[in-house]
Amino acid sequence: MPNITFIETDEKGLDMVRPLWEKLRDHHRAMSRDFKKRYEEMSFEKRKEELQEKSRNGLLRVDMAIENDTDQCIGYCITSLCLEKGEKAGEIDSIYIEKDFRSMGIGDTFLERAEKWMDTGGAITKKVSIAAGNEDVLSFYGRYGYRPKFITLEQVKK
Repeated sequence: MPNITFIETDEKGLDMVRPLWEKLRDHHRAMSRDFKKRYEEMSFEKRKEELQEKSRNGLLRVDMAIENDTDQCIGYCITSLCLEKGEKAGEIDSIYIEKDFRSMGIGDTFLERAEKWMDTGGAITKKVSIAAGNEDVLSFYGRYGYRPKFITLEQVKK
């Protein structure tokens, strides 16, 4: 693994991951067959509001990977812990790693840190949602025991 430092923060750290979140949004837009317009209209501010709402109703954690030689944030993982149907549920809300730093164990470290945090917080269930078109990541999450539970279809507006 490259010379990386992992840091943890809460919702106060959301603005630090904005440039990477925008790259993730652009990736989803490029991969989407039917919802490109939705991704074009999606703003960081709206997503930030959604995540802040989750933090008001539970807990939010932002992990960042900082490349020590350049002091640049090269990846992040946002995880939440909320009450869902009366029990604690953990969710990996967003994860992104710069292309040049993929397949180096950074994603594994993010997942291990997120799962440990969810376990410590008492999560009964853990989940992650995958955008249609981004199915390549299923094998990554599958290594950690995540399996498809539902497939949600949404009508495309004409």
